[in-house]
Amino acid sequence: MLVLIGSLVVLSCVLGGYLLSHGHLLALWQPSELMIIGGGAIGAFLSANPLKIVKGALQNVVALFKGPKYRKQDYVDLLSLLYDIFGVMRKQGLLGLESHIEDPQSSAIFSAYPRLVKEHHLIEFTTDCLRLMVGGNMNPHELEQLLEVELESHQHDAEAPALAVMKLADALPGFGIVAAVLGIVTTMSQLGGDTSQIGEHIAGALVGTFLGILLCYGFIGPLAAAMESRVHEDGKAFECVKVALLACLRGYNPKVSVEFARKSLSPHTRPNFQDFEDHLKDAARAGATA
Repeated sequence: MLVLIGSLVVLSCVLGGYLLSHGHLLALWQPSELMIIGGGAIGAFLSANPLKIVKGALQNVVALFKGPKYRKQDYVDLLSLLYDIFGVMRKQGLLGLESHIEDPQSSAIFSAYPRLVKEHHLIEFTTDCLRLMVGGNMNPHELEQLLEVELESHQHDAEAPALAVMKLADALPGFGIVAAVLGIVTTMSQLGGDTSQIGEHIAGALVGTFLGILLCYGFIGPLAAAMESRVHEDGKAFECVKVALLACLRGYNPKVSVEFARKSLSPHTRPNFQDFEDHLKDAARAGATA
């Protein structure tokens, strides 16, 4: 929503200032300039990126208008899932997790959190880490190094669409200059004609430069920055899982391990300790009733 509000503020202030300086909006309507800038930029974007990046960019733009991927309740569920997993580990050992991590969809632990089960990448990351703990006999330092590499790779892939859109934004002023140069070429061909037409052609050429810069710094650049920020925020869930698993592997009890994970979350999305405690009490009461 902030992306939409910010874009409206940019548009209203730029056009409002232009009108206050006695400008005419119709003078800014130059379809040929828009075609050169927009078409050239989109074509270059398609040429520079594989199909998965193009699809990812479109999906990320749509996702920005849907709000955060993980909300506070989702993090409460994630912490509770980790707490349940660690409880099984303490009671049954690591081997007790094998049936759960091989088929999370039918696992009693994972299926208790249907919203999280739908997050394929997060669940796959969690089960892969647990699989390493079960069969790899790894110490915490070895696992931490491996998880750092995996998270870095995941982050790089997740940021790729945002970086591609940022490069698109950087190219827009250049295409604005292309449109302006072509406008000047048209103007030069009209030098022997009507003076008013020459003025219109020069104005159209200047509008091309204006549109390229405005689209870059007013719309596409901020959009790419918002996409990148969302990727970093979504990555906190993976960081949370990593911290919890490492704490558990170092021998901390389930509550302390989960508390380490809770502290790794951003302050504005982090559930407080009481939220988590209340959730565990409600789950315990529901289990006793059943």
